[in-house]
Amino acid sequence: MLVQLTYASRPSLAFKPEDLDSILAASKRNNARVGVTGALCLANGIFLQQLEGDRMEVNRLYHRILTDPRHRDPVVLNFAEINSRRFTTWAMGSLAPLEANRHIYLKYSRSASFDPYGMSSATLQDFFTELLANGEWLK
Repeated sequence: MLVQLTYASRPSLAFKPEDLDSILAASKRNNARVGVTGALCLANGIFLQQLEGDRMEVNRLYHRILTDPRHRDPVVLNFAEINSRRFTTWAMGSLAPLEANRHIYLKYSRSASFDPYGMSSATLQDFFTELLANGEWLK
């Protein structure tokens, strides 16, 4: 069964800017091995990640994230069965910096500051759909 898990967390005080590259490299390597796909955003001091794959593998990955000292305040924002993946070619895609996608972030935010903790499941789905279609991604 395919599932999609969307969560938000905040970087801990132990997080350094270069840690993002390390997280992405490890995610690409490890996720590809177990068939998990997804995307990661870091904006306004908040991680927003959407993971897709086998239910057990996605759950295992999320539990590893919960124990990662670089994350704090983790919250599952949405968890659902899906019929198909949206990130079929990425073991882990990463959005370009906030400035490059500010128009999309603001379109789905309640305020001028991006805060996915307050987004509904439907808004999160629309947000990721638009990011895929119109967002600027890191290569």
